[in-house]
Amino acid sequence: MARNIQSLERAAAMLRLLAGGERRLGLSDIASSLGLAKGTAHGILRTLQQEGFVEQDDASGRYQLGAELLRLGTTYLDVHELRARALVWTDDLARSSGESVYLGVFHQQGVLIVHHVFRPDDSRQVLEIGAMQPLHSTALGKVLSAYDPVAHSEALEADRKPFTDRTTCDLDAFEHVLDITRARGYAADVEETWEGVASVAAPIHDRRRMPVGAVGITGAVERLGKDGELRPELIAAVRDCARAVSRDLGAGRF
Repeated sequence: MARNIQSLERAAAMLRLLAGGERRLGLSDIASSLGLAKGTAHGILRTLQQEGFVEQDDASGRYQLGAELLRLGTTYLDVHELRARALVWTDDLARSSGESVYLGVFHQQGVLIVHHVFRPDDSRQVLEIGAMQPLHSTALGKVLSAYDPVAHSEALEADRKPFTDRTTCDLDAFEHVLDITRARGYAADVEETWEGVASVAAPIHDRRRMPVGAVGITGAVERLGKDGELRPELIAAVRDCARAVSRDLGAGRF
């Protein structure tokens, strides 16, 4: 009978612990929970971190699951409830808007893209599932920062660096943007992250009315905007998509 490889068993147990526990765990907590010496636990964590399966917070030194698990994860993503519920609606949004559609969730200090529908034309495009976007400048990030208290705290504590001359970096100005986002139910990014690119996003809620993600469209400023403003029909389409996914998650009517 083949023997199990102990180091792999310990690594798997570590990943399960990080998946089921608090958002971040320290080395001592992980070692104690698994009955491992700190040196052994640290060696496994270091290997998992090098492979992208575990990430370490620079400030606290605590560990959490890494984005590489989702990058591997077409199989995981297929059973991910949020993505599964959003598939039809995001396809419809891409067709009706003519733009790329992104579904994002809060992860560590940014937005993790868990689903991406290509713009429905013949242009060359790159699949961005697993990519990370900033919280403070993107429409998806602003929505998550406005509605998710943990994302909000991370956005306030992060270094809000400027990507363009339009990026909002000042703390008070950023809080004002989030107030506006909550008041109107969507967020916009007009050349705040990438020159010539605009996006619109709206929040997705679950059956407990908790924010679980955001959906948005991204495209050239000249397509998304008209007379200096984002096209209202595109904003309405994004909000309708977010509401539809939320209803499928059990959130009821908003």
